[in-house]
Amino acid sequence: MMEDTVTTTVQRGEAATPSRDPFFARAMRPINRLIEEYTPSALTFAIVLTAIVAIMALVFTDAGPVDVVTGWGNGLSGLLEFMTQMALVLLLGSILAGTSAVSTLLRSLATVPKKPMAAYLFLFGVTAMAMLFSWGLGLMLGAILAKNIAVQFHQRGQSISFPMLIASAYSAMVVWHMGYSGSAQLTAATDGSFIAKQLGRTIPLSDTLFSWWNLTTIVVTLACVALVLYFIAPREVQSSHLIKDDTVAELVEKEQAPAPRDTTADRIDASRILTLVTGLALLAYLVVHFVNGGSVTLNIVNWTFLTLIFLLVRSPHELAQLTKEAASNVGDILLQFPLYAGIMGIMTTTGLAAILSNSIVAVATPETLGVLGFISAGIVNFFVPSGGGQLAVQGPILLDAAEQLGASPEMAIMAIAYGDQWTNMIQPFWALPMLAVAGMKIRDVLGYTTATLVAAGIPMAIMMLIVGYTV
Repeated sequence: MMEDTVTTTVQRGEAATPSRDPFFARAMRPINRLIEEYTPSALTFAIVLTAIVAIMALVFTDAGPVDVVTGWGNGLSGLLEFMTQMALVLLLGSILAGTSAVSTLLRSLATVPKKPMAAYLFLFGVTAMAMLFSWGLGLMLGAILAKNIAVQFHQRGQSISFPMLIASAYSAMVVWHMGYSGSAQLTAATDGSFIAKQLGRTIPLSDTLFSWWNLTTIVVTLACVALVLYFIAPREVQSSHLIKDDTVAELVEKEQAPAPRDTTADRIDASRILTLVTGLALLAYLVVHFVNGGSVTLNIVNWTFLTLIFLLVRSPHELAQLTKEAASNVGDILLQFPLYAGIMGIMTTTGLAAILSNSIVAVATPETLGVLGFISAGIVNFFVPSGGGQLAVQGPILLDAAEQLGASPEMAIMAIAYGDQWTNMIQPFWALPMLAVAGMKIRDVLGYTTATLVAAGIPMAIMMLIVGYTV
């Protein structure tokens, strides 16, 4: 059935006329219902996962209960610097997406697609471009653009599936670790990082991020996911899947409160001079950094966002307002970071992570190390969803295996990156900020993103094999 068939609103449980949905879209219905019924919240998932990892450590390693509890407790405070960096990526990305210039751009972009299918694919494409620049910006931009698109369709009297919009936006995260803010390649390119110390050198971005095979994988993966989204998108929309009226009203009526100008201090807070000067100073620092041969690191990514924010906001007052709004989207992740750091603590101190990785790497050859590393990274990502945290756990193992087998260390680094982004589609951790903006639960989109997992995994696995035989 062609995409431009008139979309109808279907109440759950109605005696239905023959469905206009294609086969794959119809097949998603029972999957979505099952997921909606049995998928817990992301916080519950993290708590249950902690218990599972603790039991696995007791069963598969020599660690005793005291060792597990100690490793967990010590791990809770681990990776504090990285947690701060990640929180800043998300906070600054959210603030940047909320600036008036970017908000105006998003409202304009939301008017581009005129039909539901075009909206799903357009949203996926735009969000993917943002994800390749920064996952933090991509998450916020995708969620806000999805809401704006849903509002546009609502105002035109057209039905569109809001969960499918959010799933399309989140599906774009399946390519984030191939791009500019990817933890693995940035860490490998940073002087003094544990990767550089282990290898005795850094790995330039030209050999990872900008390699021909990574750029090719980006294009092919995006094409495969877009094709799958086309086939699974519902052509008939249940009323429960429409954007809520209060969400529409909130977005339409939302305006930044004007800055008060009653006192001299108020007038200073309402001035653009302070933010503009700060932005120019940050820009000067970035220019000097790169002119002197500085590399792209997580901190530089954050300072880039901070520079754009200070250049775009109209006053310190506006920046304070945007920061207050953005902070609400960071809370859930900050709460769960210690839990996942604790999980990582159990896995590292008991040797469970090494057992999981080595069980796959042990059967690898120089040609298959990449694809097996990719699969193992996808598995480990369930337990350590932070890309940087996962690199800290798996990086030394895969790099050591690459050295012993005579395989490419660049391939080992990107195998971790690919695996990390791949199973994010069914690991709820990074969906939290987007879901928070949309007012949804992970169960609302998990059926669709599971299809994305399959669509993206095939080209990434194939490319890892090709790289194994050619690089």
